[in-house]
Amino acid sequence: MKIFEHLRGWAKTLKRDGVTLWFACKHPETPWYAKALGVFVVAYALSPIDLIPDFIPVLGYVDDVLLLPGLIWLAIRLTPASVLAECRLKSDEWIAREGSKPRSLWGVGLIFVVWAMLAWLLWSCWQSK
Repeated sequence: MKIFEHLRGWAKTLKRDGVTLWFACKHPETPWYAKALGVFVVAYALSPIDLIPDFIPVLGYVDDVLLLPGLIWLAIRLTPASVLAECRLKSDEWIAREGSKPRSLWGVGLIFVVWAMLAWLLWSCWQSK
């Protein structure tokens, strides 16, 4: 039972940190490299579609279980502590008020561009044979 409580707390923190990065990307004191990574992570985390669809066995959950938490952790580590504290307060207020995470149209666009580039690359390789 203790493991499930720990995982539930971790998932809640991860959700909050995704929204925290959303606010940190808009903060003027966030360094450019943290903003760049944060924009990518937020666009992907808040996108309603995944890079690797969940219906693909095993691989479908790799991005949700490994990639996304790792990128969120890195972006949080690159963000100054004072900015992080302020943005976490805003994040907690947002989640309490809205009850869910925001959606990102940029995320949908990002995933669409990645899939389009992959399709073009595969098509180009297939045509060259």
